[in-house]
Amino acid sequence: MNEDLVIGDDGLARPQWAATSDMLRAYYDTEWGMPVRTESGVFERLSLECFQSGLSWAIILSKREAFREAFANFDPEKVALFTENDFESLMDNPAIVRNKLKIRATIANAEATLMMREEGGLADFIWSFKPEETPAPRTLAEIPTQSVESKELAKALKKRGFKFVGPTTMFALMEAIGMVDTHLVGSHRRNSSGIWA
Repeated sequence: MNEDLVIGDDGLARPQWAATSDMLRAYYDTEWGMPVRTESGVFERLSLECFQSGLSWAIILSKREAFREAFANFDPEKVALFTENDFESLMDNPAIVRNKLKIRATIANAEATLMMREEGGLADFIWSFKPEETPAPRTLAEIPTQSVESKELAKALKKRGFKFVGPTTMFALMEAIGMVDTHLVGSHRRNSSGIWA
């Protein structure tokens, strides 16, 4: 048996990180790696991955509802209009991660998202970097942290005014929205997105 997989009380195999709390298990079982193709959905995941940089995903996930409330449910049209007063309010909000650069990046990324509509929209643009094949990791150590595509995507987004979109963060986004399937071989979620057979 793969030591990186844990069999839950329900008999299902999950990676260790997804077996540490009900919150992470629910996220793993129902959402992580499932296709997200709407503008606001992709903008939300991109924003949360930006805030996660250097922190644990559990921290971000536990604050997700507060982030949604603080950032107008990640409606890029609303976030793009945030003023300096809005910025100060966000910096005073203990329910979210109060990082000046990440908050400013999220507002800038909302503006850049609106500009992306001229190129067909953020979601389609990001999905255009979907690789030809997905990794098939058997252990956590085999899961890549970036790829050729995530490097190209990071470069392309930076060119269009996006911030905090490095290749590692973009690979995490690609995992989260189903563009690659890094569920471990043997996990009950492997191949569950309908994108990779």
